[in-house]
Amino acid sequence: MRLDGRRTSTHVDDRRGRSSGRRGMAIGGGIVGIIIAAVATWLSGGNPIDVLSGALGNTGFESQQQTYTPTAEEEELADFSKKIFAGTEDVWTKLFAEQGRTYEPPTLVLYTGATTSGCGNADASIGPFYCSADETVYIDLSFFSDMRRTIGADGDFAYAYVIAHEVGHHVQHLLGQLAQSHDKMQRSSQTESNHESVRLELQADYYAGVWAHHDNLMFGSLEPGDIEEALDAAQKIGDDYLQKRAQGYAVPDSFNHGTSAQRERWLRKGLDTGTIAAGDTFSPSYSSL
Repeated sequence: MRLDGRRTSTHVDDRRGRSSGRRGMAIGGGIVGIIIAAVATWLSGGNPIDVLSGALGNTGFESQQQTYTPTAEEEELADFSKKIFAGTEDVWTKLFAEQGRTYEPPTLVLYTGATTSGCGNADASIGPFYCSADETVYIDLSFFSDMRRTIGADGDFAYAYVIAHEVGHHVQHLLGQLAQSHDKMQRSSQTESNHESVRLELQADYYAGVWAHHDNLMFGSLEPGDIEEALDAAQKIGDDYLQKRAQGYAVPDSFNHGTSAQRERWLRKGLDTGTIAAGDTFSPSYSSL
């Protein structure tokens, strides 16, 4: 991606080096974190469904003061993340204004090890996530190397896709879809709840594509190979791909993020159309997603 000269977001709370000591276990995660946690569980002989269907817990953490010196690679990733976040602010501010709405940007929290959020306590093992209670995206930057090592998804646009997907959940929150889906999930069977979760995740993938479409129009940010990086990442975080890799078969009723084909399709659709309106993942039948 071409990011030279781009501004960095001012809506950033950099907590790196202000980690917390773990006193309990937090469960949950975002786009890929929950998948990586599931893969780790699979590989260690645990039950992946426990991880895939979990949400952030409210277990306790004790604050610890640490001497922390980030590596050059981490500083580069921090600068990259702040620029991508600024790009999401610019794009969604424009798109909301075109609809007569005001876009209120989320906050980006960068942390190391563990932190607290409006949705409970979390540690790096759950990966990036969005919390609607405090309208914040949380990322431990070591996740990107975990993403490369664990599932083989790599590249700057693949990383940007992760960030943009979590911001996509914020867009859902502002438009009212997130609360509506969460309410429906609480009143549904596990299978129906998983289906609703898939619809949410695919729409967030779509919104990530919408962001990339407009970011490229505004800044000329995409380079040859970038789109392929993101589509490869989408393919490698499909529920079917990960389950088959881990245990040799897939359990469709347990899917809660979408298949590889679905995730690629909706990300590509967002990239191609660039409109909010074309991202309705809730009206079509589940089988046609």
